[in-house]
Amino acid sequence: MTADDAGTLLYLYRGCVFRVPEGVQPPKAGSRLFCRHVRAGAGERVLEIGAGLGMTAVLAARAGAHVVATDVVAEAVEAIRANAVLNGVTVDARWGDCYEPVLAERFDLVCANPPQMPTPPGRARDDAQAMADNGGPDGWEILGRIVAGAPAHLVPGGRLVFTIFDFLGRKAAFARCEAAGLVPSVIGSEVQAFPRIGYERLEHLRAVDAEETLPRIGMPASVERLVIEARRPAESCEASGR
Repeated sequence: MTADDAGTLLYLYRGCVFRVPEGVQPPKAGSRLFCRHVRAGAGERVLEIGAGLGMTAVLAARAGAHVVATDVVAEAVEAIRANAVLNGVTVDARWGDCYEPVLAERFDLVCANPPQMPTPPGRARDDAQAMADNGGPDGWEILGRIVAGAPAHLVPGGRLVFTIFDFLGRKAAFARCEAAGLVPSVIGSEVQAFPRIGYERLEHLRAVDAEETLPRIGMPASVERLVIEARRPAESCEASGR
């Protein structure tokens, strides 16, 4: 550790070292669950949206994938670049919102673990820490855009991988994927401690929990987190000539 690292949080994971600069959230349980289920293959083109400090992007690059990682927070983009160098891999880190940085590019795998905590009306803030937890009124503000835009950025047979809290709704997630022409399945799940910010928004969470995953009374101790994979059918792409 050098003098330049004084006061910097270092996060060790799966044989890698990640610097976590101020303004970028350290990985949480959802981040680790996400990483375990993003299985990138050698030679695949991978896009991670909202990559944060670049943990998933770096691991995909270590597996031999060609990785583009994006984020709307400038400090995160710099962290992705620094962490790629620190771990001896190449990641193409770009600043921008959702699919804007990749325009007409296509990938074998698009993955995202974006902010998805439902935010009550009038409670949204624009600071980096709050943005990391702000999924809009129903939690789907960012996720919905990622799902809807995925087919235009997936190669035939390509896949989208993302996580959701179960109170966003498994059926709702599948319906959004199917509406986009994708075939969804759950490829992983984990019961995690209920997020602290969720207690502050519990009344609102119950109001948007259409599938009634939360207890109607009392304080929940845990929440299930799901990892969903949604594939673009190869046959539909070939039939359309795209």
